[in-house]
Amino acid sequence: MGAGRDPPARREGVARLFAEADFLRLWAVGLAISVVRWLETLATALFVHEATGSAFLVAMMTMLRLLPMGLFGAFLGVWAERVEQRTSLLVLVWGGLLTSLVLALLASAGMLAAWHLAVASFLGGLGWAADNPVRRLMIGQVVGAGRMGQAMSVDVGTANASRMLGPALGGALFAAVGIGGAFALGAALQMAALAAALGLRYRSGVAAAAGEGMLARLSEGLALARRDARLRGTLVVTVVFNVFGWPFGALIPVIGRESLGLSPGGVGVLASMDGAGAFLGALLIGALARPARYGACYLGGVVLYQASITLFALAPQAVPAGLALLANGIGQAGFAVMQATLVYLAAPAELRSRALGVLTLCIGLGPVGFLHIGLLAEALGARWACAITGVEGLLALALTRRLWWPLLRPAAEEGRR
Repeated sequence: MGAGRDPPARREGVARLFAEADFLRLWAVGLAISVVRWLETLATALFVHEATGSAFLVAMMTMLRLLPMGLFGAFLGVWAERVEQRTSLLVLVWGGLLTSLVLALLASAGMLAAWHLAVASFLGGLGWAADNPVRRLMIGQVVGAGRMGQAMSVDVGTANASRMLGPALGGALFAAVGIGGAFALGAALQMAALAAALGLRYRSGVAAAAGEGMLARLSEGLALARRDARLRGTLVVTVVFNVFGWPFGALIPVIGRESLGLSPGGVGVLASMDGAGAFLGALLIGALARPARYGACYLGGVVLYQASITLFALAPQAVPAGLALLANGIGQAGFAVMQATLVYLAAPAELRSRALGVLTLCIGLGPVGFLHIGLLAEALGARWACAITGVEGLLALALTRRLWWPLLRPAAEEGRR
C-alpha cells in the first residue's frame, strides 16, 4: 500500500486489513481491553471521589495506571524479544481478567476499598505498558510495514471509540448498580479478548540469545533514539504530551461533579466526548493522511490537544465543556495514530521492539504530570489545574522546537541532511 495510492485504494486497503484473520483478532483484543480500561478508570475515579472527596487521590489512581510504563516500559521492549508474543499476549489478558473478577467479587461483598483499586490500577498499567511492544508490534508483523500507518489508524481509532463507549458505560453502570457492575462487565469483556487471543495463528518465535544483557540491549534502543532526529523528536513530543497533556483526563470526573454539577451518568457522557472526537479524528487521518505529513499531523494534534484542555477547564457549562473535549479528542487522534507509526517506521526492523520499549518509557514519565496536576488541583482547584497545564504544554512545545522540527520535514528530505 504505497503512499501514492488514491482514496478508493486506501479504503480497499482498510477492508483488506480486516480480511487478515490475525489482524482482526488482534484488533478485537485491543477493542475489548480498551473498553475495560476506560470504563474501569471512570468507575474508579467516581468511587474514590465519593469516598474521599480528594481530587489529588483521584489523579493518583490514574497515575498508578501509567507508573509501570515509567518503571518497566523500556525493559518490556527488550523482554518482548525473549518471549513468544502470542504467549505474552495471553498472559496479559489472563491477568486483566483475574483482576476484574477479584474487584467484582470484592464489590459484591461490600469489601471494596480505595487501596484495592490502587493495586488494581497498577496491575492494569502493567498490561497497558506491554501493549506497544507486544500487541502493536504483532500488528506490524502481521500486516507489514507498508500497511502499518493504516493499521494504526484503525487500531487507534478503535481505542478512541472505546474511550467514547467505556466512560459512558462506566458512568451508567455506576449510577444504576454501583461499581461492581462495571467490574463484572470488565470481566466479561476480558473473556471475549481471551477467546480472540487464543485463536491467533501468528507465532513470532523467540529471538536467539546474542550474549547481550538486558541493559545492553536497552542501551542500544536509547542510542538509536539519540542518533535518529525524527525518532528523537517523536519521543520529545511524547514526553511533553504525557507530562502536560494526558493527566488532565483524570480530573474530568471531578470537574463534572464539582464545577458542572453532573450526575455520575452525566459525567460518563461528558468523559466520552473526547473519545468521540478521537474516533472522528482517527477516521479522518486514516482517509486523508499521507506518510509525508505524518509528522505534521502528530505535532498539530498535540497543539490542538493542549489548547482544548484550557478551553475545557474554563467552560462555564456542560455543553461548551463537551465541545472542548470533542476538539481535544480530535487532537489526541493525531498524536496517538502517528506516535507508534512514526517510531515503527523510523526504527530498523531488528530494533523495533526496543524502540517501542523506549517509547513506552517516555509515556511512563506521565506520573510526573499526574503529581503536578494533582498538587495544583489540591492548591487551586481542578479547573485551574487543568487550565494551567494546558498552557504549560504549549510553552514546553515552544521551548523544544529545535528537537521536534525534523518531524515537519519529509523523511526522505531528512535522510539527505
